[in-house]
Amino acid sequence: MITLALMEDSAPRPAPQAITAANPADRPVYVIGGGPGGLATAYALRALGIRAVVVERADAVGASWRRHYDRLHLHTTRRLSALPGLKMPRRFGRWAARDDVVRYLEKYAEVHELEIVTGVEVSRVERTADGAGWLLRATGGRELVGSAVVVATGYNHTPYLPDWPGREEFTGELTHAGAYRDGAPYAGRDVLVVGVGNTGAEIAVDLVEHGAGRVRLAVRTVPHLVRRSTAGWAAQYSGILVRRLPVALVDRICRVMARASIPDLSAHGLPRPDTGLYTRARQGAIPVQDVGLIEAVRKGRVEVVAAVEGFEDGGKVVLADGTRISPDAVVAATGYVRALEPLVGHLGVLDERGRPVAHGARTCEEAPGLYFTGFTTPISGTLRELSIDAEKIAKAVRRARR
Repeated sequence: MITLALMEDSAPRPAPQAITAANPADRPVYVIGGGPGGLATAYALRALGIRAVVVERADAVGASWRRHYDRLHLHTTRRLSALPGLKMPRRFGRWAARDDVVRYLEKYAEVHELEIVTGVEVSRVERTADGAGWLLRATGGRELVGSAVVVATGYNHTPYLPDWPGREEFTGELTHAGAYRDGAPYAGRDVLVVGVGNTGAEIAVDLVEHGAGRVRLAVRTVPHLVRRSTAGWAAQYSGILVRRLPVALVDRICRVMARASIPDLSAHGLPRPDTGLYTRARQGAIPVQDVGLIEAVRKGRVEVVAAVEGFEDGGKVVLADGTRISPDAVVAATGYVRALEPLVGHLGVLDERGRPVAHGARTCEEAPGLYFTGFTTPISGTLRELSIDAEKIAKAVRRARR
């Protein structure tokens, strides 16, 4: 059963230095974020007899999944996307749809009777005065004290919109991909999609299928394209098999596979990348799984153009090659930021790009008991790795309590 109210730690407390506990190990572990990573970690902790409380700022679990565009399906298989302790139903098909993933997360919380608090946002995490735990400052003046903290607020936390010159004066419609639902409102219109990650590629195809008058895709860095499945073999399987191999070797293997399975789209503005797939993936740029983009580009339904440099009066968009175009609407698939600085930036646990320096079961020496999950994009499948991390984190918490 999902608990919708904070337990004994919910009431506003005295100043942090006044907070004590007879046995610090009796304090719960707080998991910040009610997405797949947070729920999986809470289950793994409970399975080891450790009380875990999930704190979610939205009014329901799986908030980020609920916001995704309508046509989204997992790019990883149903079997390898299930969280620990509960399989995904066969009726979801091989590639689970967004709504099915949301239903699964709701069922997961219910079946495992996870202790979840919704509608409460944690703004800052600090060490307790006694040095034996963590203090979470949350909405409503709440001060929550835990023996450990797992930050699972997610890779796609806060939409990022570049500060393009002239952006504020653009007279057309400018929307971040996070607010895009489907292509119906764009029927008959000239649309520019900025960014060729998996989201931008799929939105471009969705716009074509919904009858957009013209669809252009602005590309700064040519992506690696892979087939989601080839003769029944999911790309995820390859990602799992090669993950522990040397980067240079995987790059060579992927180059050969790409030439055998992906047509040369150079004449259409998408040449083959000059850097290796795994090299790029280790830097955080995962390959784009094809869900129709290759065919749409080949047939001219999606036109590839240069990257966006800025905007000009009159609704014009300036591209990197000097071209100026006048789309009716721009959909910016420009990604997200983790936005961890206000939460934990003062603890010295983030790198210069705002990413956790320790992940999974590892913690920083300066912040023992503070864990992070869901801030990487592994080619072996994010949900699979979240499940693995959850069990490792739970075991690490148990070891720390001994």
